[in-house]
Amino acid sequence: MIWGVLQFPGSCDERDALYACSLASGEARMIWHEERDLGGVDGVVVPGGFSYGDYLRAGALARFSPAMEAVAELAAAGGPVLGICNGFQVLCEAGLLPGALLRNENLRFVCRQLDLLEVDGPISGDMGPESAHRPLSIPAKHGEGRYYAPEEMLDRLERDGQVAYRYAPGQNPNGSLRDIAGVSNEAGNVLGLMPHPEHAVDPLTGSTDGLRVFQRLEGLAR
Repeated sequence: MIWGVLQFPGSCDERDALYACSLASGEARMIWHEERDLGGVDGVVVPGGFSYGDYLRAGALARFSPAMEAVAELAAAGGPVLGICNGFQVLCEAGLLPGALLRNENLRFVCRQLDLLEVDGPISGDMGPESAHRPLSIPAKHGEGRYYAPEEMLDRLERDGQVAYRYAPGQNPNGSLRDIAGVSNEAGNVLGLMPHPEHAVDPLTGSTDGLRVFQRLEGLAR
């Protein structure tokens, strides 16, 4: 599988994402946000950072980049798309994912290692009793990570298996409703995740659990 990683003015985690993708699949390439042609990649990562300086609202300007038009087409064709932190915000602004990301409940930027729980659904597949809800140790760093959706939408996401990741009990860093850390689209090929799996791919950083996020998405492209 070949991953493409978008690069926006102000993004700062694209090289970490590129490295994580290369570890997961062996091949990854950078895509400048003005490029309309994704170059035949099989999947795309919309990385974390501060695209366009979070001007107006986080992700509000990046959604209009030419590359995002191509990402929308890739997603519609069933290709895997992963939005991490600011990338999650971009995907929500672009309408590729439901809900919105609001300012953290305490109005402070957070940066800490967290435990995430995988939830059975289109992204995870049938994890089985041994791996279901096994915590992933992954760092989070954000100021606008509080997931919000109306109650009826939250109920629908739960029912349809679109809640992909939750913060472990007592570890919700931002006040996200129902402890939601990541959601998918209805088809299950687009995932938004607020914590940073690309920062948990090397034993030197204390965890390699982030690779599981990339590997699960790779399975959708095969």
